[in-house]
Amino acid sequence: MNVVDQLIRGREAYGRQEWQSARDRLAAPDLGELETDDLRALATAAFLVGDTETSMRALERAFHRHEEGDEPLAAARDALLLTMILDVSGHAAASGGWMARATRLLEGEPDCAEHGFLQMNEMLQHVFGGRPAEAVELAATVVEAGRRHREPDLVAMGLVVQGRMAIYQSRVKEGLALLDEAMLGVVSGDVSPIMSGRIYCTMIDACQELDDVRRMTDWTRLLSTWCEAQEGLVPFTGQAAVHRAQIMRSQGAWEDALDELALAEERYTVQGLGGSALGEVELERAGLLRLRGDLDDAAAAYAAADELGHDPQPGLTLLWLAQGRVDATVAAARRMLDDYQNPVRRSQVLPVVVQVFLAAGDVDAASSAAEELEQIAAAFGSPIVTASAAYARGSVCLAQGSAPDGLPHLRAAWRTWLDLGARYEAAWARTRIAQAFRAMDDEDSAAAELTVAGRIFTELGAEPARREVERLLGTTRPDGLTAREIEVLRLVASGRSNPQIAAELFLSEKTVARHLSNIFGKTDVKSRTEAAAYAFQHQLV
Repeated sequence: MNVVDQLIRGREAYGRQEWQSARDRLAAPDLGELETDDLRALATAAFLVGDTETSMRALERAFHRHEEGDEPLAAARDALLLTMILDVSGHAAASGGWMARATRLLEGEPDCAEHGFLQMNEMLQHVFGGRPAEAVELAATVVEAGRRHREPDLVAMGLVVQGRMAIYQSRVKEGLALLDEAMLGVVSGDVSPIMSGRIYCTMIDACQELDDVRRMTDWTRLLSTWCEAQEGLVPFTGQAAVHRAQIMRSQGAWEDALDELALAEERYTVQGLGGSALGEVELERAGLLRLRGDLDDAAAAYAAADELGHDPQPGLTLLWLAQGRVDATVAAARRMLDDYQNPVRRSQVLPVVVQVFLAAGDVDAASSAAEELEQIAAAFGSPIVTASAAYARGSVCLAQGSAPDGLPHLRAAWRTWLDLGARYEAAWARTRIAQAFRAMDDEDSAAAELTVAGRIFTELGAEPARREVERLLGTTRPDGLTAREIEVLRLVASGRSNPQIAAELFLSEKTVARHLSNIFGKTDVKSRTEAAAYAFQHQLV
């Protein structure tokens, strides 16, 4: 195929957002044969399939051609796109060098869109450099420049920064409204592909920080659809997998969440990303392992996250609490209260701080932390944060001997978590409700709540939580049955065949048969019918 045909097909593939085909076609000729528009198209397509080297070479060629042709604005735009690509690829020094070139080229130039893109890069430097006031000031300028020059990328990114900064200042509703407005340009297709991916991920990050599960679920679904619609896309797919894992975790699909994290790790590795990106994967993995009771593996994952530059708190404190290291958790809780002043970050650590102080018997400190969490929840308007605050207050009331006062708070938390599909948290609320009933001498209601909570923890594979319920019930699993054997037994009692059980539990039929053999031996039953009767007799179904 001759060069002209390659270029025509490459341009057509680019127009269809078939990035791999566009990259392969446009990269086939020598770069010197490409027009500057083709070089920019190649740079975008190559970046989106993870070929950062080709992307940078194409942009550098376009830059030098524009500079030699005395086209400073076009050269500055090439340099600014290089600045962004190098920045997201982790090459901070080279990114700064290209930004300096763009600044030099724009000196003395009249008002233009390129000035807006330069200000956008400066704005992002302020964001990541911890200078929120400067970032907010520039964000307004960037949005105005985008609207004046009809540049949707500038408008969207400026709105995103305004929204994130508003959230960090506890103006949550205003911040989310700005983020939603930014997403309009992305969903409509007006924003460029590279910027769209960044905005999707930034938006979902904000929702995750606020525990806004519904909004996070909606945008993650759209991000996943957007990723799937573009052939060969590599960047942002790792982030999408992390966000899917976070949603699966909140809904109790923990094995699926671990699979998504493995996919995210693979995607980040292909893209050549490490550091904070892989640290986030390890942090999410650590949390799941901790919930399942795999404490040694969780500790290793938290350590890996820390080594990769990702703060392991407050999850690490919960791990120490599960290990019985109460003194260590109290020290960590006090340090977190001192170190984390941002209201969004405090909304994440305060529920853990309350739990730690209650475990240590410092009810007054727990009450003070719960009160602050209630104030943050009122400002944020997030259902999850509100539920966490209600759960904290109800738990404090129990510790104070005021079960009747705590019960409405615990029920409110349970209803909210149940409505949001947060089964693990809802089961913990039921556990505390049971303790409130017991304190009010209603043992039958307490046992009923604990039985349901224990069943949910068993289904989730939350071993530490299940053991706590057993302790509160004063019972253990009958005849030494394991959690998996009880799962199999329940399905037998419901009339499932071995192939159906295997499909539902993602096991092989051979493994199901082995579990049944163990169940029959431990319980001394001789048939599936007797096994079902045993399950009902021991209230396992």
